Amino acid sequence: MHRFFLPPDAIQGETIIFPADTAQQIQRVLRLRSGEKVTVLDNSGWQYSVALTDANRGQVSGRVLEKSPVQSEPPVHLSLYLCLTQREKFEWMLQKCTEVGTAEFTPVLSSRSLVQDKQTYENKHSRWERIILEAAEQSGRGRIPPLNPPLDYTAAVETARATNDLCLIAWEEEHALRLPAALQNGPANTHLALLIGPEGGLSTGEVDQAVQMGWRAVSLGPRILRMETAAVVSAALVIDWFETRTG
Repeated sequence: MHRFFLPPDAIQGETIIFPADTAQQIQRVLRLRSGEKVTVLDNSGWQYSVALTDANRGQVSGRVLEKSPVQSEPPVHLSLYLCLTQREKFEWMLQKCTEVGTAEFTPVLSSRSLVQDKQTYENKHSRWERIILEAAEQSGRGRIPPLNPPLDYTAAVETARATNDLCLIAWEEEHALRLPAALQNGPANTHLALLIGPEGGLSTGEVDQAVQMGWRAVSLGPRILRMETAAVVSAALVIDWFETRTG
């Protein structure tokens, strides 16, 4: 069943008024007709089973059949801090990590980031938000992960440490502490930050800076992973650990 995140004003009691862009997608791309069912999400954890009642002349409305809580959101709020990189790689990470269950994204400018210009983020912000939205709809998420403004490295580690119970850095030079062990020995946290460095890796000074502020460097295993691989693997491991623990 097709899923659509809609703004609050689109849900008017038992009636759904689809925005123009969604209405166009329903009619011209998906070619849905009156009587067919779709799922509407309000981005606050609720979903609505909706029967289309009017799908003509560019306007689409529907009738709510059932309202129920979304059961697919992870029990941990994972904030992923991703160093900015080439557009294709960054977009792939946003898409796949949304599917896995990441709660929010913050782009980071580290000393070795391939992209050092915040203007790149500003030019792509709307496109990247759309990628996250579509990935959230496709994967059955109940909430759309926000895409925060980019931060310099120091501001990123400070902000994350102030707002999360546990902060972890995936670092290829760490060999003793594996990610699952850091989760096992950590606090019973519900907010966790995870930082993924750039292709060239984080500098020793950057890791030391974060560790001094309370971050923990963790290993993802004996093999060197590409940045985008590390992002998806580590996010999946974190979320699976919490889901298994609470399940």
